[in-house]
Amino acid sequence: MVNALIKLDEHSNRVLNIIKAQFGLRNKSEAVQVAIQTYEADHLEPELRPSYVARLKELQDEETIEVDDFAERYGLS
Repeated sequence: MVNALIKLDEHSNRVLNIIKAQFGLRNKSEAVQVAIQTYEADHLEPELRPSYVARLKELQDEETIEVDDFAERYGLS
């Protein structure tokens, strides 16, 4: 685990105290971790599973066909 000394303005400190109270956390370090996990879930792209990436690469190499009328080709009309 990494230790970090950070400087917070008064508003950020209050927000961390609110997070700490809402989640029943023991200290502000845990509150920072919750804030980071929430940010990650809401704003960062999830990492793709390696098996999914491999499957996508396989599909890229497959030959494609041109379809003018999808419904007609697959008997949907």
